Amino acid sequence: MCVVDRPTHSSTLIGWREWVSLPDVGIPWIKAKVDTGARSSSLHAQHIREFERDGVPWVRFDVRPWQGAHELVPVELPVFDRRDVRSSSGHAQSRLVVLLDLVLVGHRVTAEVTLSNRSEMGFRMLIGREALRQGFTIDPARSFLGGKAPKTFRRLNRGHTAA
Repeated sequence: MCVVDRPTHSSTLIGWREWVSLPDVGIPWIKAKVDTGARSSSLHAQHIREFERDGVPWVRFDVRPWQGAHELVPVELPVFDRRDVRSSSGHAQSRLVVLLDLVLVGHRVTAEVTLSNRSEMGFRMLIGREALRQGFTIDPARSFLGGKAPKTFRRLNRGHTAA
């Protein structure tokens, strides 16, 4: 996968859903929905625990990047913010926000990501407007313009074993 730190042109075309990677936390592939209605991006997180490190608030959580698999990826990051987020059903919830680098269609951007339980959602991650305004244009009629994850990861996402 070719990674560019900043888009070399004004806009990169993406589909309404894309495979992205979160390289700094050891997640090579996660299927994400592009959501222009959401300000921040959102990541499925479990076992969220706040703590302090050298007087700075941090959060420890587990990510289950593939919907059908049981594998958990432990993550520790500084807390960037805490926000009240309103769901599409109108329910407000206070969520922790972390900064995460993500690679979307070969371009690495930093996103403000809220941590939430997305176990009942179709996608483990949402990509919101703050990340999208860093050089992306969405074609809502297309998917996976950055290519698909390797077959092994796609099988994990469907609940199959890695073999």
